[in-house]
Amino acid sequence: MFANKKLIATFASLVPAKPLHNAQIGGAFYFITLMAAFTKGYSSPFDLVQLLKSRGLIINDEQRAEAYIQNIGYYRLSAYMLPFLTMPKTNHIFKPGVTFDNVLNLYRFDKKLRVLLFNEIEKIEIAFREAVANVTARMSGDIFWMTDSRHFKNHVSYVKTFSFIDAEYKKSTEDFIKHFKNTYSDPYAPAWMISEIIPFGTTVQLYKNLADQRIRKQIARQFHLQPQALESWMTTLALTRNACCHHARVWNKVNLIIPADAKQMSRPWLTIPVAKDRIYFNICMIKFFLDIISPSNDFKNKLQTLFSKFPQIDLRAMGFPTGWDNEPLWK
Repeated sequence: MFANKKLIATFASLVPAKPLHNAQIGGAFYFITLMAAFTKGYSSPFDLVQLLKSRGLIINDEQRAEAYIQNIGYYRLSAYMLPFLTMPKTNHIFKPGVTFDNVLNLYRFDKKLRVLLFNEIEKIEIAFREAVANVTARMSGDIFWMTDSRHFKNHVSYVKTFSFIDAEYKKSTEDFIKHFKNTYSDPYAPAWMISEIIPFGTTVQLYKNLADQRIRKQIARQFHLQPQALESWMTTLALTRNACCHHARVWNKVNLIIPADAKQMSRPWLTIPVAKDRIYFNICMIKFFLDIISPSNDFKNKLQTLFSKFPQIDLRAMGFPTGWDNEPLWK
């Protein structure tokens, strides 16, 4: 009934205002937003191709375009159309000369970038997982520390983490977990086994919540960072990993959580100021950790090979500065 509009209604409270000599403003106001219902209906691939053409997108093979829309989904593909729209983008008009293949190439680039980043983050995740599980077990003298609340400073937070670990442990079908349950009387397996069945983000939460600062610092030293920077950077990489895993758009995605600054860097890093909310900064974090856990990595070559296959990609939209490959981190 109220298409494309939001109505804001203001209601005065019946609570009487306080006397003036109290020096306070009495009464209360309530704001209620009435939002319109979603009215768009289903559109077939044929209809959507015609819509795109009416908006200025050049489509030479309509049946081919319909097939891609059917298999990829118009909603997913539309995110890759945004860079090709004129301003204001809300008008949905394409820039002159933009083709359906331009959109597809950007989609393909993002897909290959996700695969590349996911594979590299996996190496970092495993190294961090092992460090957290084993350094803590060694320094605390407790191989079951992950399921013991005494090792954590925030018990409210740990209760949530433990509930998740408990659920994962109970439903796990991993052979090593079944073997432990069938062989030993302990309620939970050691930390190095538990770490194999919990997500990256949960490992980061466990590290963040460790009560013993000596352990946190020792783990951070292994990655040449301070504890605060390590937990922040690992959080960002866990979110990036999840985006890659769930096939989300990555190439020009903005970080909602800004990574913390790393102080007293002892290893090569950046000299050119860059936006920490762009994917380039995430890629730099990946390179930083890879140089520690895999010094002979070829991550830079993989990136440059990918970029050479998609020369039309605007690296500036990803946060890459001019001369990025000459930075100390990338040499």
